[in-house]
Amino acid sequence: MTEPVNAWLPADAAALSVGADAVAAALVTEAARRGVELRLKRTGSRGMMWLEPLLEVEVDGVRAGYGPLSPEDVPSLFAADFPAAESHPRCVGLVEEIPFLARQQRLTFARCGIIEPLDLDAYQAHGGLAGLQRAAGMAPERIVEAVTESGLRGRGGAGFPAGIKWRTVLEQAADRKYVCCNADEGDSGTFADRMLIEGDPFTLLEGMVIAGFATGASEGLVYVRSEYPHAIATLRRAIELWRDKGLLGADVLGSGRAFDITLRRGAGAYICGEESSMLESLEGRRGEVRVRPPIPAISGLFARPTVVNNVLTLATVPLLLADAAAPTRYAALGEGRSTGTQPFQLAGNIRRGGLVERAFGITLRELIEDFGGGTLSGRPVRAVQVGGPLGAWLPASSLDVAMTYEALAGVDAMLGHGGIVVFDDSVDMARMAEFAMAFCAEESCGKCTPCRIGAVRGAETLQKVRRGEHVADNIRLVEDLCEVMTDGSLCAMGGLTPMPVLSALKHFPEDFAPADDARTHHAAQVTS
Repeated sequence: MTEPVNAWLPADAAALSVGADAVAAALVTEAARRGVELRLKRTGSRGMMWLEPLLEVEVDGVRAGYGPLSPEDVPSLFAADFPAAESHPRCVGLVEEIPFLARQQRLTFARCGIIEPLDLDAYQAHGGLAGLQRAAGMAPERIVEAVTESGLRGRGGAGFPAGIKWRTVLEQAADRKYVCCNADEGDSGTFADRMLIEGDPFTLLEGMVIAGFATGASEGLVYVRSEYPHAIATLRRAIELWRDKGLLGADVLGSGRAFDITLRRGAGAYICGEESSMLESLEGRRGEVRVRPPIPAISGLFARPTVVNNVLTLATVPLLLADAAAPTRYAALGEGRSTGTQPFQLAGNIRRGGLVERAFGITLRELIEDFGGGTLSGRPVRAVQVGGPLGAWLPASSLDVAMTYEALAGVDAMLGHGGIVVFDDSVDMARMAEFAMAFCAEESCGKCTPCRIGAVRGAETLQKVRRGEHVADNIRLVEDLCEVMTDGSLCAMGGLTPMPVLSALKHFPEDFAPADDARTHHAAQVTS
């Protein structure tokens, strides 16, 4: 072989967890042994987790894939006429033609897995900085107008229109304003924030700078959970590179506008996913919910007007400023007020787990069956939790619901951060309901009584239900507790914990029946 081999292998945390570094070392060693010039680049992940580590190699100008690879596969890969080793059992064909990837609408994640995360030239070659360069010559009001026209809503869970939030901050008179990115991604089954930071961190930085230009903010802070060491290291280096290139600092791109970004590491508190708790933590205090009003857009970090958005919201902004027609194109995707695309994350008992970016309106069934391939166990789907540990449990009969904010609200559910966790028919939903209350009791900041006490009593009462003690009376007590928590809690931690509990009671009442009743019958069916 005389031609150099161009290859790409993820350095994403998910790929590393299944041996990507060992595969990379084996590739380099085997190439040297055979006298092959291997140009191996480490990228982010494409989001096809069941294929990781996924090696991509250039063949006739396109990328062919091999995965999941182990170091032991490498010698046979070279022996099978690598890189054109179509006969190798790990060959998955052309990567862009893999159905899981080919059916997506990659906008926010367009560069993930394509380029090296810290290669600024490659970032620009693939459309990066176009939005920032254009925004640098626009009036703040016009930037806010473009974001508003796109219909972009917060991707952190609440779905609040980003343009309205930005306009509120712009209209405030203050000596200093902030842009805070909440990257404290704590929901079970979610990994989109981590994937984007590790695979394409520049798009997040670009979105934050644009937000600063739009609102008059001069300082940005990214709050990353401590459990993401690889994301933290990548983002820290990305910030340094942007400072060196004049993309951050006192005069960004010669625009006369100042904006800088610092990274702050959280301490593993789930409650800091709530914006005001995050702000408390950023100010050096215990992560605890603030009483509102005032809202952060008026009095946020250090009592200054503050934009608080999550990673996916800010990372979507650059493509909205790329050209004059971009907001309209984006708004044309999706359904109703749920415009654009959403990165859905498939996890749990699923055959093909990973990240799927599609326009709003795709059904839950399409995501689980067409993309995910059904359960890994092969057993029927019984329950799906959408929106993280505070999201509703939906039964198999509800899988045709459209994945939009409005359609999910219509079935007493929520989109949240786009996490989807699948369970087969062996799941005990009474146990899951108890877990929801126990989770809230563990993660509550403790500031308000309904959340602090209600979750503890809820878990205790559900334990009694599971033991068969006065089942009907205790279920009524749980429902009363849920009403108090929903109406009386200061934030979504206590206010939404009843959602999974009540959905489990509504859709799976047999699991809460006395032990000698329907629940035993269901258990017998599952084990048969």
